[in-house]
Amino acid sequence: MSSQDIVTRTDRHLMATYARAPVAFVRGDGARLWDADGKEYLDLFACLAVANLGHAPRAVAEAITAQTAKLFHVSNLHYCEPQMRLAEVLCERSFADRVFLCNSGAEANEAAIKLARRWGHANGGQRFEIVTALGSFHGRTLATLTATGQEKVRVGFQPLPGGFRYVPYDDLGALDRALTDTTAALLLEPVLGEGGVVVPSPEYLTGARALCDERGILLVLDEIQVGMGRTGTLFAYEQAGIVPDVMTLAKALASGIPIGACLARADVAAAFDAGSHGSTFGGNAVAAAAAVKTLEIMTAPDFLPDVRRRAARFRAGLDRIAARSPAVRGVRGVGFIQGMLLSEPGAPIVTRCLERGVLLNCTADTVLRFLPPLVITEREIDQALAIVEEVLSS
Repeated sequence: MSSQDIVTRTDRHLMATYARAPVAFVRGDGARLWDADGKEYLDLFACLAVANLGHAPRAVAEAITAQTAKLFHVSNLHYCEPQMRLAEVLCERSFADRVFLCNSGAEANEAAIKLARRWGHANGGQRFEIVTALGSFHGRTLATLTATGQEKVRVGFQPLPGGFRYVPYDDLGALDRALTDTTAALLLEPVLGEGGVVVPSPEYLTGARALCDERGILLVLDEIQVGMGRTGTLFAYEQAGIVPDVMTLAKALASGIPIGACLARADVAAAFDAGSHGSTFGGNAVAAAAAVKTLEIMTAPDFLPDVRRRAARFRAGLDRIAARSPAVRGVRGVGFIQGMLLSEPGAPIVTRCLERGVLLNCTADTVLRFLPPLVITEREIDQALAIVEEVLSS
């Protein structure tokens, strides 16, 4: 079956909620993909920061196969070993004492919002408001799209839930003024992803942590896109020198198998009791087994140091392109989440790169966003960036 056949038959029945490129992928290996027509692509997108270990990582596939041979799913009214192991490793490798497992990033943020409100009611009764940043993105449920600091995602869905307030990103003065006696939590991305790959000043997250401590407010970090090694450490907060009260994960957590997680300190997690929140498929045995193996690979001694080394090569290549291309205004990012700022819309460049066999995307209209698999090789980095530079120079 050709790519065009798959595109035509898909568009006939699926709701048109995505602006899809007309290509259908059928196979992947590391940082490479092949479409239904046999064309090969270098991936600088990683399925939107999901395929951090590349496409079809064999060790994860083997863990999934082994688990499916034993048990697919266990109700959350009972216990299962993969869920136990995942919760253990997440707590061992982070600040957290407790984990709630779900199926996606939106669900993880929904859980964090509910946890913050429940905690706020238990600690003073009047704390319910969630403060978020303009330019942020937190999900597509009614609560998480309301939390998202982008008006365009909310159009047509009014009336929206109340209890959210927005502040400019990387502005401690505005944040200080926005926090009130009714604020339960501050919800932030350590790096704005959908908002254009915006890296805050070094003092922003430390200042936000200090303000939350002063006011008795929870600091919730959304690491759905930037967690799981994307910035060069397992979690982005490690580089800021702070510890959140709550953190959300998803995307790369199980290397492409749907899963999400909301992590919290024990005293905050205590706001949830039996029946206060739940998920039928959260912590599914197969997804949990995939996540355990993913974390095992990422926490091996040499993995993240090697990621940082290759990410530095990738950034140096982007900087060289920027210096030679009049269409590029600059580069910003950390680790393997990088944004190239253009002086023109980026969508046509994304299309031309796709035609040349390189996947990337554009966000905030004029920012090319690069999210390569963390396993991309030096040779693949050089190949892909050479094509990007050719497209920009044309």
